[in-house]
Amino acid sequence: MPASLEGKLVVALSSRALFDFEEENRVFEERDDSAYMAVQFDRLEQPARPGAAFPLVKKLLAFNTGSERQVEVVILSRNDPVSGLRVFRSAEAAGLLVERGVFTRGQPPYHYLNPLGAHLFLSADDGDVRAALAAGFPAARVYPQSFVDADRHPGEVRIAFDGDAVLFSDEAERVYQRDGLPAFVAHERSHARRPLPAGPFKPLLEALHRLRSAAATLPMCIRTALVTARSAPAHERAVRTLMDWHIGVDEAMFLGGLPKGPFLKEFQPDFFFDDQAGHCESAASAGPTGQVLAGVSNA
Repeated sequence: MPASLEGKLVVALSSRALFDFEEENRVFEERDDSAYMAVQFDRLEQPARPGAAFPLVKKLLAFNTGSERQVEVVILSRNDPVSGLRVFRSAEAAGLLVERGVFTRGQPPYHYLNPLGAHLFLSADDGDVRAALAAGFPAARVYPQSFVDADRHPGEVRIAFDGDAVLFSDEAERVYQRDGLPAFVAHERSHARRPLPAGPFKPLLEALHRLRSAAATLPMCIRTALVTARSAPAHERAVRTLMDWHIGVDEAMFLGGLPKGPFLKEFQPDFFFDDQAGHCESAASAGPTGQVLAGVSNA
């Protein structure tokens, strides 16, 4: 019987998202891909340090027990196959069971998200992230400088989402940017009972909801949070939208424009997704962060 990823949570990510290859990447930028390949091959026996997505991957893979695999992690990288050797060696050294990878040596790899049926794509490359989002896949550009701690709350994977342009469409954000805060509040109050259209990360939230249900008997669990600049009364539409989707979140923070970083430091996410660079910069000191290059703020 052929192998299948059907029914699994599939996370695809670049090598720079999983591991800290920033020093090696500077060799590529300052010289060429041949020099980069040589450095990676010379360091083949030297495990790479964890990158921004490492805690998320480590904890999601903990949902796999014995022959029961709920999560599949696939390397989807512009690296060449030789450099890919170090990626797999580093994963093995870190105890990550990562068995599949696609290495394209400089060519855009996002085309392979479709046969993978990926629920998430993480990359350090803006162009690949934008292309993946345009193709309908949840995708984010990782902040390599994010604070990384894969050992905190070891029995729980924590994921936080912004609302508008991430979980929800940017419909309301467009009103805010065009007409200002009073118009935004009035618009959301008058549309409180009409669910917001889905944003690019609704499929990931749905997949996490299914994983939580399927893995109810496992010692690993999922905790989610909505972290949004909305405040009352605009909060109601966001809550009602999640209710309409029949998906709950464990925590909701309606911050009314306050910096998100201090609140995320208390939540301690294994990953946070936001569409705006300012919020991502604030969040990166609290934990792994990815910018969703979608919506009117990234036009």
